[in-house]
Amino acid sequence: MNHDIYKTLVTVTYIRGLPNIICPLPSRNEKCQFVLRPVSHNVGDFLEMLKSEDRGIDRAAILNKDGVRIASSCSIESLMDESFWLHLNDKHYYVEPPEREKISSEEITKLGDVRSLVAQLYEALHVSELSNKKGTRIARKIRNFKFKLGPLEQLYEALHVSEYQIKKERELHEKLEILNSKLGPLEQKRMELDIKAGRKANVLSWVGLGLMSVQFGVLARLTWFEYSWDIMEPVTYFVTYGTAMAAYAYFVLTKQEYILPDVKDRQHLLSLHKAAKKVGLDLEQYNDIKRQIAELEFDLCRLRDPLYKNLPITPPKSKTYSASEIELSKKLKGILNDNQLLGRKSNILEKVSHILVSASKRLKK
Repeated sequence: MNHDIYKTLVTVTYIRGLPNIICPLPSRNEKCQFVLRPVSHNVGDFLEMLKSEDRGIDRAAILNKDGVRIASSCSIESLMDESFWLHLNDKHYYVEPPEREKISSEEITKLGDVRSLVAQLYEALHVSELSNKKGTRIARKIRNFKFKLGPLEQLYEALHVSEYQIKKERELHEKLEILNSKLGPLEQKRMELDIKAGRKANVLSWVGLGLMSVQFGVLARLTWFEYSWDIMEPVTYFVTYGTAMAAYAYFVLTKQEYILPDVKDRQHLLSLHKAAKKVGLDLEQYNDIKRQIAELEFDLCRLRDPLYKNLPITPPKSKTYSASEIELSKKLKGILNDNQLLGRKSNILEKVSHILVSASKRLKK
């Protein structure tokens, strides 16, 4: 059986860190671009994309350069490490992914040693009480050194050093992608139902205002046109007391105080859950997915925390004082020294009062 072999028709390029594979479709004789995720996608996903895009593909397989078939569970990241063959029906395409820069373990170890040394110097500078001139000189040297170390440090962080952290972060990203794909349709339905429930709550609010206006008009007509205030006063009393009883009954039934914003929110939630049951939207599943996404995002933040990565913590900033406060403290210190030498309390009090008055005048100005 004859097979057509092509070596330049399939190209692989990296755009924003994602491999983009451009390959021709056998049935249509046109090229198609596929964007793959290195972590969450595997060889089976890529082949399914090809078959769904071109229904005329009966046989699709990926083999390494030695002709050994690559399993469907193999990740795209490992697939891009070396050249491979793409078989689509009777056509064979030889694919050469672009080379990615790799760093040896010795360079990683050197980066770790340099990073730990800089961290120790940085921490020692902020913990120990050094003189101002010496501390400034050392800080300037460390800043220059950290500036030169910047590209290497970024590369070191990109590697995440620890294989456990890399594996854990990949697992969390895969779970997040799965949950976000499940949440998409539910989120769209919930947004539509939420808008409808909000409209219904607003309509009921306006209906309540209309009923109150009708009640006001009826009582006003009976008071000033049909009857007198002497007759209508007991009626208005019982109407007011009946309103209070209705509010108390609301508290007894719902175990919530009758506060208008809370009443509106409760009606909104009731309408939302009622509409969700009609449509078939499982709000419990939606809330559970949102909770899982929040937990995974929290785990990712904790995994990237500086303490977890053994990075130095930025020390808290020391309190700063203005020039007038420093000058005032120096004068007070000089007065206290004079007091210890001369023992003249009256002069000290006069000087202190004079300084305080001058300071208050400056503040007013």
